[in-house]
Amino acid sequence: MVTASTPLSGLAGLLQCPRCRRAPLRADGERYACRGCGQHYPRIGGIPWLFADPDAVLGEWRNRCSRYVEECRAAAARAGEDLALAGRAATRSRLERLAAGFAEQAQLVTVLLAPLGPLVTGTPLAAATQQAFATRLPLTQDLHSYYVNVHRDWAWGEEENARSLELVAGALGARRERLLVLGAGACRLAYDLHVAQAAATTVALDINPLLLLAAQRLLRGEPVVLYEFPIAPRAAGDVALRRELRAPAAAAPGLELVFADAWRAPFAPQSFDAVLTPWLVDIVELDFEAIAAHVNRLLAPGGRWVNFGSLAFPWRRPALQHGRDEALAIVAENGFAVRAVEEATLPYMRSPASRHARLETVVVFAADKARRAPREPGVPAPPPWLADPRSPVPRSAALALAADAARIQAVLLALVDGQRSLDDLVRIVVEQGLLPADAAASAVRGLLERMHAAGERAAG
Repeated sequence: MVTASTPLSGLAGLLQCPRCRRAPLRADGERYACRGCGQHYPRIGGIPWLFADPDAVLGEWRNRCSRYVEECRAAAARAGEDLALAGRAATRSRLERLAAGFAEQAQLVTVLLAPLGPLVTGTPLAAATQQAFATRLPLTQDLHSYYVNVHRDWAWGEEENARSLELVAGALGARRERLLVLGAGACRLAYDLHVAQAAATTVALDINPLLLLAAQRLLRGEPVVLYEFPIAPRAAGDVALRRELRAPAAAAPGLELVFADAWRAPFAPQSFDAVLTPWLVDIVELDFEAIAAHVNRLLAPGGRWVNFGSLAFPWRRPALQHGRDEALAIVAENGFAVRAVEEATLPYMRSPASRHARLETVVVFAADKARRAPREPGVPAPPPWLADPRSPVPRSAALALAADAARIQAVLLALVDGQRSLDDLVRIVVEQGLLPADAAASAVRGLLERMHAAGERAAG
């Protein structure tokens, strides 16, 4: 059973410092400490927080959590404003339900995320600050990017979960003593596999605090109350559903949760008998060859890699958008013997309360580690001026272009005072030499249209 007081020894012998990537981690009270570089890592709500820069990542997740809570409160306020203007009874009922749902969701998420520390909300510039500044966290991995997975895993029924377990367990084959799930999300598949495999240790790793903190409570056998807001509600009452999520039973001993970046996975080489990557290679911004090398490093000789997902690679560069056969060739080139490949169609994200759903064809492959990968896995290294904050920041062509674009936009937006017309703005832009007269009107109008549209999407 996973509890906040689970002994640190549950991961003994597996952990390696994610910063120096050389020395083991030792228990130091409620923290872990690196025997080599001396870096300390806390536990958040009892879960090891094993990021290479733990304090910086914690601060960024607090910012994102604050932003999500503020978005819920803003959604409640917008529904309340529309309610005051609504005349139709059905519309009023829907808006009342939305306003109450978003308001309570803000409270529920604030309590759930309390282990992160106090969230900073109510700051007018919080959203602008988050949008303006860069982040160490993947921009595609926001707090609520995969929020619906919590409901899929623990509330929508067994169809998708059972089929996923059947496919993955079949690919895993014989019992594995130590199983790692990279990108475990809300942990239902890790939970089901831990039961089915009767593994001594199953480690579920994810980057997202909302998903793992919810999973932690569920795996203790506690309920978690959260709202679902379906995309296309089937009935009037489905617009904001207050769901009580529950696991079938408390997790068996040996299921461990870890906060970490999958590609700086804080584990010693050859720590696991099996590694599962469920719907991970399809979303992470790391090329597939590097992923294969990382998985190879984590597996003991003869250990098995099981991948489960659609193999839809998130890259603009055509060379990295591998087809199925290319991906399997890359697996083989990186020290694996491919044992089985299966394609199957299964329901995907089918909420019983929504008309919006789909079928997904997934590729499940099983590959055994036959030898070490031909290259050591690495993580993208920052440039020297980022690694050393005392170094001067070079004005690259990209930064110069961004600076000029930001300056022009800032000047234009500063002119918008609620009094000037579009013609007034165009005239000033031309007078200040920002744009030639023949281009100014369409450029100013286009910028304001884009920002208006972005605001409408955010408000909706």
